[in-house]
Amino acid sequence: MTTTKWQIDSAHSSANFSIKHMMIAKVHGGFEKITGNLSLDSADITKSVVEATIEASSINTREAQRDAHLKSADFFDVEKFPVITFKSKKVEQSGEDELKVTGDLTIRDVTKEVVLEVEGPSAEHTDPWGNTKIGLSAKTKIKRKDFGLNWNAALEAGGVLVGDDVTITLDIQFAKNK
Repeated sequence: MTTTKWQIDSAHSSANFSIKHMMIAKVHGGFEKITGNLSLDSADITKSVVEATIEASSINTREAQRDAHLKSADFFDVEKFPVITFKSKKVEQSGEDELKVTGDLTIRDVTKEVVLEVEGPSAEHTDPWGNTKIGLSAKTKIKRKDFGLNWNAALEAGGVLVGDDVTITLDIQFAKNK
């Protein structure tokens, strides 16, 4: 059997983003609650499948007022759309220890195809409690307006308060299903 089932280790994983604020500097944030599964086929990586779910209300930018605004209908509308999901459709080797994972990202009620540039997965390691773990890092860029995140404010000197390009960075640790 070459397929191994893995579960995201939420305590050791992160889903982060950065976006330009006032057209001058990037603001960083992340989501604290991420879950998901990986079916990893070591004989044929192209048969691997990954799915992840993020609780939209777990957003954290280290600024309570901004977080409240991001949870509102102006942005994620967490009451109506409580989760953000990713489901892979294609996995391909793109280099040594590098993959391209194409899948559907759903934010609010909009689903768009994105490509994750992945480093890993790492070799298997066993933690002090006997759990087998692997890790990977992934990155992609999206346009927030493509997902209905349209709110903005014009700046007096020109330009806008919130940029459209969002860089998403994932650092994920998986635990082997027992």
